[in-house]
Amino acid sequence: MSYEKELAVAKKAASLAARLCQKMQHALLQSDIQSKNGRSPVTVADYGSQALVSFVLQQEFPAEFSLVAEEDSKDLRKDGFQEIVERITKLVNDSLTSDGSYSVTLSTEDVLKAIDSGKSEGGSQGRHWVLDPIDGTKGFLRGGQYVIALALLDRGKVVLGVLACPNLPLTSISVADQHSPSNEVGCLFFAEVGGGTYMQSLDGSSTVKVQVSAVENPEEASFFESYEAAHSMHDLSSLIAQKLGVKAPPVRIDSQAKYGALSRGDGAIYLRLPHKGYREKIWDHAAGSIVVTEAGGVVTDAAGNQLDFSRGRCLDLDTGIIVTNQKLMPLVFRAVRESLEEKASSL
Repeated sequence: MSYEKELAVAKKAASLAARLCQKMQHALLQSDIQSKNGRSPVTVADYGSQALVSFVLQQEFPAEFSLVAEEDSKDLRKDGFQEIVERITKLVNDSLTSDGSYSVTLSTEDVLKAIDSGKSEGGSQGRHWVLDPIDGTKGFLRGGQYVIALALLDRGKVVLGVLACPNLPLTSISVADQHSPSNEVGCLFFAEVGGGTYMQSLDGSSTVKVQVSAVENPEEASFFESYEAAHSMHDLSSLIAQKLGVKAPPVRIDSQAKYGALSRGDGAIYLRLPHKGYREKIWDHAAGSIVVTEAGGVVTDAAGNQLDFSRGRCLDLDTGIIVTNQKLMPLVFRAVRESLEEKASSL
């Protein structure tokens, strides 16, 4: 089954949201606001991105619209938030006007309703869009990596995914050149089930098919992990890297940009090993996982199981997530299991 129209709309919605977020990140970096409080630009961008994507999807697929997304309007409806709601509304309307596809002006209530349309529980029946309006808010705040991540579930399976990465260089990243001013930045990764993974610049030009790294020797592999230590156990990752003989230091970047970078071969291994008790949300992995698998990669939990997106808003999985290529997977999996057992026995 082809999802050509759905993919085209998803790319458009994510690209519009990326432009909205770029505008707000620029405003943030020009100011001295450095916290995710009620009036900071990251909050405006987060809600604005969700409202914009929700509106576009509802316009294009009014008969069958269900959205599983991170945010709701509860806080925005509290006293003292009128000004921020008006800012979000203006930002969304400006974005729609600049695009020119929709001759409409949304009211503040329209925007709040669009945000609240992301309350779907998902599941194994029907179609559900899955959105993280800004994945990597801490990266957004420090001028680093963040992603607008949009996927479509059909009967519990991810059938397409789009990662809009406004700050990711179009050329390969390494520890040294992640923030190189000479690199043109702004990538859009997209994948449809059975159709491969492609990357283009955010302005829509220069589309190329991408493939995961073909490296077979773990000593030559480079390693991605979360920038924030709170998101993943860096000490456990170090032990796994040591077992594999990985020589390069880990490349730490925020958000699902890691999935995009791995899909084009920038690195060969990504481990996400969160602290005990953390439940992964489907919007943190749905788009990224299909972008990697359609590029020839493998994504499993730490027990080797495929990720199951059919169980609602959270993933039920064993310990963490392993992302790599087909050749390295058996070696990485063994190192992960051994390291987890050693960590458990030392407690």
